[in-house]
Amino acid sequence: MAEPAQQVDRPLPEHTEVAVIGAGLAGLAAARRLNDAGRDVVVLEATDGVGGRVRSDLVKGYRLDRGFQVLLTAYPELGKQFDVNALDLRRFEPGALVWNGTKMHLVGDPTRRPRTLLKTGLAPVGSITDKVRLLRQRIRLGRTSAPALLRQEDLSTLEALKNDGFSQAMIDGFFRPFVGGIQLDPALATSRRMFDVVLKSLFAGAAAVPAGGMQAIPDQLAGRLPNGTVRLNARVGAVRPGEVALADGRTLTADRVVIAAEGPGAAKLLGLATVGSKSASCVWFGAPTPPITDRYIVVDGTGQGPALNIAVMTNVAPEYGPADSALIAAACPGVDDANLEPAVRKQLRGIWGPTVDSWSHLRTDAIAHGQPKQQPPFAPKQAVSLGDGMFVCGDHRDTASIQGALFSGRRCADAVRAGLG
Repeated sequence: MAEPAQQVDRPLPEHTEVAVIGAGLAGLAAARRLNDAGRDVVVLEATDGVGGRVRSDLVKGYRLDRGFQVLLTAYPELGKQFDVNALDLRRFEPGALVWNGTKMHLVGDPTRRPRTLLKTGLAPVGSITDKVRLLRQRIRLGRTSAPALLRQEDLSTLEALKNDGFSQAMIDGFFRPFVGGIQLDPALATSRRMFDVVLKSLFAGAAAVPAGGMQAIPDQLAGRLPNGTVRLNARVGAVRPGEVALADGRTLTADRVVIAAEGPGAAKLLGLATVGSKSASCVWFGAPTPPITDRYIVVDGTGQGPALNIAVMTNVAPEYGPADSALIAAACPGVDDANLEPAVRKQLRGIWGPTVDSWSHLRTDAIAHGQPKQQPPFAPKQAVSLGDGMFVCGDHRDTASIQGALFSGRRCADAVRAGLG
């Protein structure tokens, strides 16, 4: 799929029907929806590429996403907005390998991989009762729609797990590193509504990455827009009804203005309440051989961090690295620190031994705003229309996920279309 041309050598039009600020997933989804409806759209992106927080880079022959990220194939918007086959998805195995300080133990999904039943049952990760409760959770979530889950009584994920009867050992040894890693929330303070929706998606589908990196997701969205729709390196300084002022002094008038920046940026431009941030870091290593051959995510159940999740990306998607090499991502949710490499290397040496000393450090991503905070009581589907022809969308208006960003962009575009008539 062709990427949109930057068009930096073409003058910015004086006027457009809809100006979209931000070429992340929400902004691109909104622009696509509006363009498909025949509306004239200009997307202004401050950086040198599309995707917002969902981007990838080539570093020394390795494909590094900006932070450890996965796409959950059960997300409803995936089938609605993408040619899924063209994404060429590579799937992780359902479940996880749990490091308990002495050995790896498999906590699999016997309903999809029956051969994992015995190992999962015998794994000293929680109790048999905990695993029965997890199976009951799977049945409950499978029978309940996502909208219903988002309307249930709310409390923190930690409180919900305790109320559901899970032992502290299961919470600390499995849920905290596994789900806390996905939600960038080791404290498990996030809304149980969000937790249940994420768990439902994990049970219903797979965690996956495109063969070409997570960048393939925004590239496909942008590639279906007319040439010149997306203007890169176009930083916006201020917005007001009917007008966008760029930082370089240019202005663009518009019948409707959509702010699709990430939460903190949108709040600043619009003078809205501050959006809380969940931070994340990821340390990337290149190695001559993989430390494991499985396609499972490894979680550190010891609580000694800083990495909670470790993934050998080339086991899942060989395209992420050169031939005869391994790419390892060590994800550190809740931490914004560019100097984690020594501590993470020490941690991984404790798991896989001195071979880790030979791994090359490729990059450390330190991300101040990985996801918006969504603590109880959490209310999704927040208003996207602000009046006076101004709109806002993003995962901070729906759920903190790729699904939330895509859905928010689509429903924002529908609100814009309704206003334009």
